[in-house]
Amino acid sequence: MSTLETMEEKEKRNIIRRVAVASSIGTAAEYYDFFAYGTAAVLFFGQLFFPSNDPFISTLAAFATYAVGFFARPIGGIVFGHMGDKVGRKKALVITILIVGLGTFVIGLLPTYASIGWWAPVILILIRVLQGFGVGGEQAGAVLMTAEYSPPEKRGFFSSWVQIGAPLGFLLPSALFALLTSLLSEEQMLDFGWRIPFLLSLLLVILGLFIRLRIDESPVFEKIRQTKAVESSMPLKDVMKNYPGIVAKGVGAKLIEACSFAMFTVIVLAYVNVNQFNKSYVLDAIIVAVVIEIFTIPLMGALSDKWGRKRVYILGALLQVIFIVPFFLMVNTQNYILIQLAMIIVLPIGHAMCYAPQASFFPELFPTAIRCSGIALIWQVGSLIGSGILGLCAVKILQMCSGHYSGLALYVGTLGILSVIGIALLPETAPNKIKKEYQQWVGK
Repeated sequence: MSTLETMEEKEKRNIIRRVAVASSIGTAAEYYDFFAYGTAAVLFFGQLFFPSNDPFISTLAAFATYAVGFFARPIGGIVFGHMGDKVGRKKALVITILIVGLGTFVIGLLPTYASIGWWAPVILILIRVLQGFGVGGEQAGAVLMTAEYSPPEKRGFFSSWVQIGAPLGFLLPSALFALLTSLLSEEQMLDFGWRIPFLLSLLLVILGLFIRLRIDESPVFEKIRQTKAVESSMPLKDVMKNYPGIVAKGVGAKLIEACSFAMFTVIVLAYVNVNQFNKSYVLDAIIVAVVIEIFTIPLMGALSDKWGRKRVYILGALLQVIFIVPFFLMVNTQNYILIQLAMIIVLPIGHAMCYAPQASFFPELFPTAIRCSGIALIWQVGSLIGSGILGLCAVKILQMCSGHYSGLALYVGTLGILSVIGIALLPETAPNKIKKEYQQWVGK
């Protein structure tokens, strides 16, 4: 009997690992686009799609287009969240990876402003809107699929594997751009080199689609579908009617994580560019820090099982707030070792402490029948405010502050404080933490 149970447990663990890998690879494929665009917006797109005599104006326009994708995310979150709750998590995930992945590939084929004039940025903006729509339904479905497969006592650890997709999605195009800029001249990069990371994204999309098609629907969703509960439900309406406070606090909690990753991987490049610092130092430091974060994310997820989601999350948010000014001061030294140290503190430590618990924390806030819609709202509205508006305003903030970091630091600090308040007001959901607190209470 014990041997049979052991075999069953082993098979369950294998299934969880397969689902986690499938979700993380698919997420990496979809986030690949946003980070490829963010890097290209700083380095090339201002000249290629938004030419101007003023480099500030070109970069501002390129970043505005980067932000456009975030404004479409909440709509995608509503549509695909509804689909995930009514039709199934798996079907929504397959559709979203196709929308975003093919859009990334098409960007690599686009003619530039020099070829077709203003049609070039118009088409680019339309693709960004479509991609934002797709990404809006991606993350909620991916974390939910893994969370619903995971055993409650280890949900923080297993769910956090999905979050590895974001640093992977950043790392791949960033490494490609770094390699290409070292091999090709600036003229060659502007001519054809910038297209290569976008075109190669198709390989990752095919891999992610193949793996996602091979996993089964969430067992939790299958159970409620058998009861016919999903047929009569109106997920979004139920979320807004019964859980408006949870959504508002969850959006607040999301702000610092969304803001900090965009700040320390994309916006910092604009800051370096404006101040004419050594870009290669910062790019190299970001890549090293993101590689480390791939390993610290599951570590922080496991820590959230032991300490609780809220404690780990709040510590990460506070670290981002406290360290934001020292971060920019260390970047200003133009000393590679100090820049690398700064990146390690804010990304694989601070950001990972916020990002890892989300994958288990947010799903645990809602009942199964409306879970996908609830997570999608929190995730995408928070991302819009934290990352989208920052992307839209970052270059203008730098211009108003004459290239000084004060405006950006104030933005991060403000969102960080709002996040700490939002996290503090949410209930603790980690089963291990709740059980321990209950035992202590009963003991008294």
